[in-house]
Amino acid sequence: MAGTDNGFNRIYRCFLRILRPFDGLGLLALRLFLGPIFILAGWNKLGSIADVAAWFGNPDWGLGLPAPHLLAWLAALTEFLGGMALVLGLGVRLAAIPLLVTMAVAAVSAHWQYGWHALPEQTLTMPWEWRRDLIEEAIERRDKAVELLKANGNYPWLTEAGGFTVLKNGIEFAATYFVMLLALLFGGGGRYVSLDYWIARRQNIVRD
Repeated sequence: MAGTDNGFNRIYRCFLRILRPFDGLGLLALRLFLGPIFILAGWNKLGSIADVAAWFGNPDWGLGLPAPHLLAWLAALTEFLGGMALVLGLGVRLAAIPLLVTMAVAAVSAHWQYGWHALPEQTLTMPWEWRRDLIEEAIERRDKAVELLKANGNYPWLTEAGGFTVLKNGIEFAATYFVMLLALLFGGGGRYVSLDYWIARRQNIVRD
């Protein structure tokens, strides 16, 4: 049995050595997935900052947040500059912190009241959905919209690029981005594939 364990351990250590040169690829994938999302979100906010501030501050049809102009600028710059940092792999751990705060604020202020799921899932993908009533209502409205489109429109043409749905607008996406940013906060930009790595290597902070 001991010989079997030692044989397995040797094989596993060899497997880890093979993976080691590529262990930055997962973090690179997270950065290249999240970075453009934040860059585009921030750029769109910067291009309509007055509208964003109005939505942040209005208590009737918006979020009713205090200091809406300040928060609008902070959100826009955090997303745009943070997204650039993720793509470049520059200051990844530092950039992740304000982005984490932004996602947490978005989840609580804009999405929490709608529950977990972003879309009205017929079969729940997560067991902790706390607004199942909204799922049922969204599905009812989606089915009614499809019925009207089938009766009054060219439904096959309308659905060639994808089926119709109703946005439930839960925290699912914000929470997913939050978890991905946590991985970058603790993992950094990744070996070989980030400016952070090469700067740290030049300063003899990391060695291979």
